[in-house]
Amino acid sequence: MLESQPITVACKLQVANTLAKEIDETMMVFACACDWVNQNTPEKMTNKTAMQSLVYQDVRVNFGLSSNLAIQAIRRVCANRKTAKQKGKKVKEFKPTSISYDARIFSFRESDWTVSVKLLNSRQRIKLLIGNYQIGLLKSKNPTSATLVKRKSGNYYIHITLDEPTQPEAKTDKVLGVDLGRTDIATTSEGESWSGKQITAKRNHYAKLRTTIQKKASKGTRSSRRRCRQLLARLSGKERRFQKHINHEISRQLVNNAVTNKQAIAIEDLTGIRERTNRKPRSKKR
Repeated sequence: MLESQPITVACKLQVANTLAKEIDETMMVFACACDWVNQNTPEKMTNKTAMQSLVYQDVRVNFGLSSNLAIQAIRRVCANRKTAKQKGKKVKEFKPTSISYDARIFSFRESDWTVSVKLLNSRQRIKLLIGNYQIGLLKSKNPTSATLVKRKSGNYYIHITLDEPTQPEAKTDKVLGVDLGRTDIATTSEGESWSGKQITAKRNHYAKLRTTIQKKASKGTRSSRRRCRQLLARLSGKERRFQKHINHEISRQLVNNAVTNKQAIAIEDLTGIRERTNRKPRSKKR
């Protein structure tokens, strides 16, 4: 029997202003319902059935959510409590940035590439703005769960969950060792290496750019300071996304090489790597 693993396909939505208001309102009510459930149930309770029997009717009456959205809010609290418990933390509050859906209140239609979701006062069918990558993953699929998300940019996405079959694990005696570092991002036991100079140069570039903008902001007028803040906001995350892209390309090459040569990949022990690397000063390098 083939095993499967869940994957998430992030799809941008075509949302008009009037629809955006209803989505925002639904997200706000959903988050308030989660906060209320979290505050009005025993702190250690994580069982969905027990919590639902305790507060389901109150959530329906107090927040006007449909039956399934009320259940999703309760399940969200249970899931977040379990995650927080593993990290030794407490669930503090829920932000109005996402809503969970199952098959009763979400559906995907391939004929016109749309999704249908239940909101506070209506059920809406929304057009997907997707490319060939998402189309290839969704084609001939019948997903039964998703998460509606509002990103910091203000755009709306639907994160659709799919169960993808996995290849059976192959047994091999060949091993490809991979050593990770900062000067060289990765070095294999076969002598292949990927330098970190490109990332270092990009990091230095953004550091210099931020310093220049901050100097202008400190000496400029109120309007120029506002423009500088806007520019810094646009630059935020670019360095992180660039490094993520480079890391993805390297890992993809490593996996492809291992598959071609029928090898298993052995990576160095990364325990405590954050503590070790963060002690090293991030000085500029040429």
